[in-house]
Amino acid sequence: MSMPAAAEQTQADPTADELAEEDRPWQTIVWNDPVNLMSYVTYVFQKLFGYSHDHATKLMLDVHNKGKATVSSGSKDKVEGDVAKLHAAGLWATMQKAS
Repeated sequence: MSMPAAAEQTQADPTADELAEEDRPWQTIVWNDPVNLMSYVTYVFQKLFGYSHDHATKLMLDVHNKGKATVSSGSKDKVEGDVAKLHAAGLWATMQKAS
């Protein structure tokens, strides 16, 4: 006795778009604010992420001149932690899916 074709397939295969959506990392965005000194922002990037002074300065200048900078990326849990640490340091940070 054979089974109907519809009953044989019990799990739908995810489409490529669905897989791409799940695989995209999250990003931590730091936004410019009128409160924190540029030297402090550079210091925070060095201490929280272990960036060199030059790399931290480049990111700080992006925040200052462009209004924002992506400072880290990874899993949702990692990025949530990074945002919380930046908030604790007094910086304005958000997270978003990488585009």
